[in-house]
Amino acid sequence: MGERHHTFYFLISTGKTIDMTLLQHVTRCMEKIAPLKLAETAWDNVGVLVEAPFPRTNATRIFLTIDLRQHVLEEALKDPKIGVIVAYHPPIFKAVKRLCMNDDKQSIALKCAASGVSIFSPHTALDNCIGGINDWLARGLGVGQTTVINAIKDPPADQLGSGSGRIHLLEKPVDIHEMVRRVKSHLKLAHVRLATPTQNKPITSIAICAGSGASVLMNTKADLYLTGEMSHHEVLAALADDISVILCEHTNTERGYLAEVLQPRLQTLLRETEPATEVVVSSIDRDPLVVV
Repeated sequence: MGERHHTFYFLISTGKTIDMTLLQHVTRCMEKIAPLKLAETAWDNVGVLVEAPFPRTNATRIFLTIDLRQHVLEEALKDPKIGVIVAYHPPIFKAVKRLCMNDDKQSIALKCAASGVSIFSPHTALDNCIGGINDWLARGLGVGQTTVINAIKDPPADQLGSGSGRIHLLEKPVDIHEMVRRVKSHLKLAHVRLATPTQNKPITSIAICAGSGASVLMNTKADLYLTGEMSHHEVLAALADDISVILCEHTNTERGYLAEVLQPRLQTLLRETEPATEVVVSSIDRDPLVVV
């Protein structure tokens, strides 16, 4: 008798049951958290990127990471209970005409498929959703009101106000040094990069975009831009407009969200129908750039 793949059973209104693979279960829960309709699909690549044809038997664990690099993949595959990897950044981004082991990204996809592990990527859907990464960044800056920069047209009913970027208006202005302290505390960083036209201008409005945020932030009026990375000339343009800039490195603006928000939320949704499931976060995924 062949091996039986782990399945999940759900009651539906007809009284019948349907069985779902772990990947389908994760996809369903992620759609509640960050609907793929919110993603910037004109350039982004989100959703199920690898569907393992022969899923691992009795896999009940979901693995979260920002970047699915080779050493992070090794960490995941060593755990026989891992059946789905939720990789925030899509490991498959550009169209491919062949799948070969000598290409880094293609080899990751091939190893996952061969090991019975599927990959799901939420990327900009998780940036843009209500309660997503940009809202999480805003929560660390102080008491105030947060609004969207570029609103999504016709969002789902529970995603009104979703979209790319955020403007956070503080109830009480602070100086730039206090804002740097808050950012470092929220993101658990020892260092950030700061460019400021003046040390004395009060900071009341902060324009926020996780990752590489210039395309969202530029031409947005604010006292401060907060993002992961911007080019030298983009920083100079901000300074010329009397706007300070805090850069934290690309993934440092995203990684903390996994353990603080996504892991417990996805865990709760999964366990509503299957108590055996568990969500874990990579212990070795890091931003590749360090201060030395």
